[in-house]
Amino acid sequence: MNTLTPKRRAILDFIRERIAEHGQPPSLADIAQRFGFASRSVARKHISALHQAGFIEVTPNQARGIRLAQPARRPQVLELPVLGRVAAGAPIGPDLDIHEQLLIDPSLFRRTPDYLLKVRGDSMIGDGILDGDLVGILQQAEARDGQIVVARLDGEVTIKRLERVNGGYRLLPRNPAYAAIEVGPEHDFCIEGVFCGLVRRD
Repeated sequence: MNTLTPKRRAILDFIRERIAEHGQPPSLADIAQRFGFASRSVARKHISALHQAGFIEVTPNQARGIRLAQPARRPQVLELPVLGRVAAGAPIGPDLDIHEQLLIDPSLFRRTPDYLLKVRGDSMIGDGILDGDLVGILQQAEARDGQIVVARLDGEVTIKRLERVNGGYRLLPRNPAYAAIEVGPEHDFCIEGVFCGLVRRD
């Protein structure tokens, strides 16, 4: 929703209200009248933009052919590869062969991960990430300040909290026995992905 302009957000809210109150969506003429557009073609441009953004579905050549898009359903079971190990301690070298495929309940994760990594070490116990846990990782190269990330530092892989400082980064453990890792310009550093949740096997 935050990708919409205020006008398009208002139009989407109007569509939802009409469907809730009257059981049918507004026509282009209704939208043009409600928002003071000079013609239905202006309303059509906004509807087309909402359709392209995935918020609504449009049936061509119908006066009231607007429908709210159905939210994508999460799969009942995820099949995820275990790609190797990630250090919760000092970084360890990559070990990214597929070790196994697991069928996982998607409700274990806040977001749907792309793969799992097995944790080795105890530097993230303050965030409930223990040695031997399988962490779900969503592959992406950017992360917000404070997110738990899998990062590659000088060719080695670790899981830590990301802190942005003075245009650079620190990798923060969640165990007082470990020091933060300072990432300077001399380091080869990249974010591999963000933490989505974990699986703990007995």
